[in-house]
Amino acid sequence: EEAIIIYRRSMEELPARQEEVKHAVEEGVRFELCTNPVRIIGEDGWVREIECIRMELTELDETGRRRPVPIKGSEFRMPADLVIIAIGTKANPLLLENIRGIDLNSRGYITVDEKTGRTNIEGLFAGGDIVTGSATVISAMGAGRRAAQAIDEYLKIKREKKISQTL
Repeated sequence: EEAIIIYRRSMEELPARQEEVKHAVEEGVRFELCTNPVRIIGEDGWVREIECIRMELTELDETGRRRPVPIKGSEFRMPADLVIIAIGTKANPLLLENIRGIDLNSRGYITVDEKTGRTNIEGLFAGGDIVTGSATVISAMGAGRRAAQAIDEYLKIKREKKISQTL
């Protein structure tokens, strides 16, 4: 199994401490830099691939950052069986547009079961800042751990049901 971080800018612009990146590399995490996910491709309710496009960075803009721009014709697909979207402290409007019916609280954060991270949508889990707003890394890690355990249990049950239906 392989963990891949897809980021639309370069390593220099990656919003992480060097120590975090170093630990990720030591753990075997691969970085797909100057790459942006375009869509998740599934089959029978399971993630199968993620379609991406290569990006190039413009000159510095008025904010002092280089803006990523898609490179026409550079689309490609990667096999995937799990996608974790980590995009900041607020729900990305594009994400929410594509997840119709997700429950949000009065502050616009995704509503979840506190023990599992499960949302109101079958098979969808969330945790960290997208649920609580800006909080500590420790809090986000705890939510991630609880959600990972719940996702593992969810997938085991789903597989068992699929196997029993074929018997």
